[in-house]
Amino acid sequence: MKNLIDTIKNIWRIEELRTRILITLGLLLVYRIGSFIVLPGVDSARMAASSTGGGGIVEILSIFTGGAFTRASIFALGIMPYISASIIMQLMGIAVPSVQKMQREESGRRRINQWTRYLTIVICLFQAPGYIFSTIDANAAPLDNQFWLITSMIILTASTLFVMWLGERITERGLGNGISLIIMIGILAQFPQSFAQEVVGRMGPGGGGLVLLLVEVVLWVLIIAGCILLVQGTRRIPVQFAKRVQGNKQYGGVRNYIPLKVNAAGVMPIIFAQAIVLIPMYVAQAFEEPPQWLVSVANSQGFFYNFTLFLMVVLFTYFYTAITVNPNQLADDMKRNGGFIPGVKPGKATAGHIDELLSRITLPGAIFLGVVAILPAFAGMMGIKQGFAQFFGGTSLLIMVGVLLDTLQQIESHLLMRHYDGLMKSGRIKGRSGGAAYGMAG
Repeated sequence: MKNLIDTIKNIWRIEELRTRILITLGLLLVYRIGSFIVLPGVDSARMAASSTGGGGIVEILSIFTGGAFTRASIFALGIMPYISASIIMQLMGIAVPSVQKMQREESGRRRINQWTRYLTIVICLFQAPGYIFSTIDANAAPLDNQFWLITSMIILTASTLFVMWLGERITERGLGNGISLIIMIGILAQFPQSFAQEVVGRMGPGGGGLVLLLVEVVLWVLIIAGCILLVQGTRRIPVQFAKRVQGNKQYGGVRNYIPLKVNAAGVMPIIFAQAIVLIPMYVAQAFEEPPQWLVSVANSQGFFYNFTLFLMVVLFTYFYTAITVNPNQLADDMKRNGGFIPGVKPGKATAGHIDELLSRITLPGAIFLGVVAILPAFAGMMGIKQGFAQFFGGTSLLIMVGVLLDTLQQIESHLLMRHYDGLMKSGRIKGRSGGAAYGMAG
């Protein structure tokens, strides 16, 4: 406890770090306040009464907006349209050579960022009417009023751009990645209520009592520990740099390593896989009485849904790792800088060696990621309430673990630069930034 208090004091003594933390907390508070502001013309009482609060698509989307999606808030769309636009531009950078070339230049990256903002507006203009007609009850808002529809679409789009601006300001003047922190704070906002409901349910009649609640908490902590190992796990490839003499100075001759991450794809495979397996849910909602086979396919607690999700996550992990980590480029960069892997010839042999190692470490990472994706379903089968079960795995847990590690790593870097002790007695905190790209908004 004393070490913890001393660490907090050291953090508070550093003026720059203190300012960044306060700015981050202030801007996140603005986001949370905005998530409770209801769209003009919407009766919040009727909206709450008509809301089913059920699972499916609404439950999943509500997680990333901190409940703003189900409250008909001005921040109902959240930051997800910007994330979707970023993913599209990232995929374009892989498929379109001209965009890929722009990503290597500073001016090109600025232009791509601007295109991403424009694409965000387009996505919002498509998502806003879909959200209004699918989520807001006709008794709670004047859906037949054209002026109200247009102004609501403008408000939802402008609010998303404002949330995007908040994220950029946090990244620039605050601490950590602003977009990631906004997503994480929306997920964490659901945790107290979900955990309280689980406690009430377990302590009530037939709930199992305190023992089962403690077992759930222990399992949850173990799952978090596994996710931390997944995020931080790396395979180090030793690299030797040849000695060279220029003038009176000697360069090279040092030994370094390439850190290949066990989970180089991050949360992106789960996001892509969920986008595909949610299609039956959208189709089922179009029917007043959907066929039984479609209901079973769209059931998030069913075998077929989770088996398909698991396979999709494994396949997308390999796919996304293949397009984010380029062994040929790594081998060329090493050869250009006079580096080589001991015992491996430079060039194609080095690229083949890296590709083989990457395939080996990706398999356990993909399987573990697939298991994490379907853990909420297993938690639901154990009798855990749907709200708390979402924190046992899936995208939400991986985002929370990854973002918290990134933020703690930045805090530790500020401490070490000013000759203070780190946050841990031994070792250093590793975020997602090392090695290959981690994924969404990271």
